[in-house]
Amino acid sequence: MKRLLIAALAGGLLVPAVAAGELRAFTGATLITIEGPEIPDGVLVIEDGAIRTVGARSAVRIPDGAEVVELEPGSVIMPGLVDTHSHVGEVSGGDRSGPVQPEARAVDSINVRSSGIKRALAGGITSVNVMPGSGLLISGQTIYLKLREGNQVMDLAYRFEDGTPAGGLKMANGTNPVGDPPFPGTRAKSAALVRSAYIKAMEYAEKVAAAESNADLPPRDLAMEALAEALSGKRMVHFHSHRHDDLLTAIRLRDEFGFRMVLHHTSEAWRVADRIAAAGVPVSLIMIDSPGGKLEALHVQAESAPALEQAGATVAFHTDDWVTDSRYFLRMAAMGVRAGMSREAALVAMTQAGADMLDIGDRVGSLMPGKDADFVILSGDPFSVYTRVQETWVEGRKRFDLDDPDDRLVAEGGFNALTDDDGAGHIHGQGPHRHAGAQGAGR
Repeated sequence: MKRLLIAALAGGLLVPAVAAGELRAFTGATLITIEGPEIPDGVLVIEDGAIRTVGARSAVRIPDGAEVVELEPGSVIMPGLVDTHSHVGEVSGGDRSGPVQPEARAVDSINVRSSGIKRALAGGITSVNVMPGSGLLISGQTIYLKLREGNQVMDLAYRFEDGTPAGGLKMANGTNPVGDPPFPGTRAKSAALVRSAYIKAMEYAEKVAAAESNADLPPRDLAMEALAEALSGKRMVHFHSHRHDDLLTAIRLRDEFGFRMVLHHTSEAWRVADRIAAAGVPVSLIMIDSPGGKLEALHVQAESAPALEQAGATVAFHTDDWVTDSRYFLRMAAMGVRAGMSREAALVAMTQAGADMLDIGDRVGSLMPGKDADFVILSGDPFSVYTRVQETWVEGRKRFDLDDPDDRLVAEGGFNALTDDDGAGHIHGQGPHRHAGAQGAGR
């Protein structure tokens, strides 16, 4: 991306841009703030990893000593995108030894050098909910990652107040967890097994609460601890569900046990949008643009997006990467708009709504003073097929730059170009040609 770096004025003297440190002002772009109207010819000032000022050029005084970055006409800055459901980082959860394994933790399986992290950044994603698979009724604990620089998973992890990695609990129903014993053979048995697990967790939590000393505590049970965290509201339940009857089963379980829940995928949400909205359950929706997949998603329709919006439900989008490549996350909301969703709701669905579903909405999701300096610089309108992600910034540091040859390889290269990096952030291809170009890009 071509842009003009202007030396900052400090006390009437020209100061080289390199002296500006962590204070920068991005000017000339349209700002999509999410919490307010779009600002043409705006100014975004960031300092020490946080947003300091947002406003029109005519109303903002650029601080002395700031490095000023004048963006090309037509550029757009919007908050970093939040992907509420992804499998980047080679994540895993429970295995096929049983259908209920809440004790499995995604944190123990994340490879932060996986090219999936860079692909997410190339798509403008700055925060992500990395989930175990959906082959179990309860397949483990998810992890919320901020895609900042780091060589180990805890460098990227959001954290609970006690310092442990923050995340939710992955659950599923429908056909995925059905199978031969010990897995349930029917939908009814699936729900029964989940009920039994939560009843045990309630009893476990009651014993812990009633214990007057360590001697009174029940034997430690990692599975029951995780379910108790869901029951207490500490850990959000992220529920994989497609068919309309499965969606209502998930809501019944939520009502019975009182856990907080986000419904994911929701292929047939258009059939029960009013019921979902009335239940006050937020939805993480996936939009696909090609046929195929599982039978229970046969009746998936893009019209779920406007139907949920019109019913009053909170909607976010997700990639379920690799189902949709993280590099094309912006298309999710664009397809929602094409189906009848409002532009405003679609923008919120990629940013603030998803952040709120992950309990990180106080830090990310909009361009507001005090929030983390997570933002994306686009070449044009976010819903145009011609728009490119030019740069992705996380906490005031550039994490993706389309002008960088290594980053461009990630953005445009085919599958064989996307392997682990070399420890210095450089992605290397498997084939004989270093630069794969656009060959094989996309789904």
